[in-house]
Parts: sequence; C-alpha cells; structure tokens
Amino acid sequence: MRLIIGTAAAFLTVSCGEMTTNTTNLSPDNALGDNVAASNAAAVVPTAAEYVTKAGGSDLYEIESSALAAEKATNPEIRALAVMIRSDHQRSTEQLTAAAGQAQPPLTVTPALDAAQQTEMEVLRSATGPAFDQEYLRQQIVAHEAALARAERYAQSGDNEALRQHASAVATTVRQHLERARALNAPPPAE
Repeated sequence: MRLIIGTAAAFLTVSCGEMTTNTTNLSPDNALGDNVAASNAAAVVPTAAEYVTKAGGSDLYEIESSALAAEKATNPEIRALAVMIRSDHQRSTEQLTAAAGQAQPPLTVTPALDAAQQTEMEVLRSATGPAFDQEYLRQQIVAHEAALARAERYAQSGDNEALRQHASAVATTVRQHLERARALNAPPPAE
C-alpha cells in the first residue's frame, strides 16, 4: 500500500502553483527528484559509493546550470546567485574528492549528469528571457531540496566518517542556496 501511494504521489508534483505530471527519473535519491520522492526516501541512506555518485552528479549539474544562468539570466540577483552556486559547488566537488579518497577502499569521484539532469539542462538551454530566470529558479529549488535531504541523511547515518563530515558541511551551503533561490522565486509583495 505504501509503495502504491508513494509511487502515485511521485507522479504528481506541484510546481509553481500548477499541477504537473512528473516524467523524470523517480528514483528517491535522484538529484532532481520531486519533493514527494525526497520525502518518501527520508529513511533511505545511500552507501558511500552511492553518496559520492549522487553528490558528484548534483555538483556537476549545479556547476553547469549555474554557468548557463550566469550568462543567460536577465535578473542580476539571479546571475549573482548562479555565480555563488557555481563557485560553492566547485569547492564541494573538491572537498568530496578529498573525502572520497579517505574511504576504505578509496572512492573515485567521476561526476556525470543523469538522464533527468540532462533533460533539465536542455530545458534551460532552450529557455530565454524571464522564462529562463523562472525555470532556473524552479530547477534550483527542486535540486537543492533533494541535495539537502540526501546530505542530511548521509550526515546523520552514512557509512563513512569522512563523507559524513562532507555531507554535514555541504548541507549548510545547500540550505543557503535553497533559501536564496526560494526568496528570489517568491512573488513580489502586494502593493
């Protein structure tokens, strides 16, 4: 019953106030997975290798999407957010690589975009003007919610101390990015 409810809920997500059908990878630990899948996966703790793969892919997506936003965003505050996100996730990848090297056996970080991230990048590449700004913020909110859930889970219950420390440290940064993206995405106050 829980699987049916979780699966059904994962197909419907609320995005920007509209009901949309989710056709992305519904893996509970997908970096771009919807909020429902992230919530249902709260009890699932990735292995060290899974954490490294997902965190590395998430960092790469943030770096690439934010490089694009630094060029294409029309709102200077969104461009500034993109520059910060790109820099912070480059640093996160360096720290992840160091932490993964301490694992026994050592793990290699080879960041790659998954299919959902590749699709989201295509959507960003095709968007222009204010529509780009809205799409970038939407994607950042979804991606950072999933990344925060994954980092907090691993920091609390992960199977490798160095990676738990990385997850704990990166959670603070991811939370800051999420809060800023949400603030920029909020409708202007009514006059």
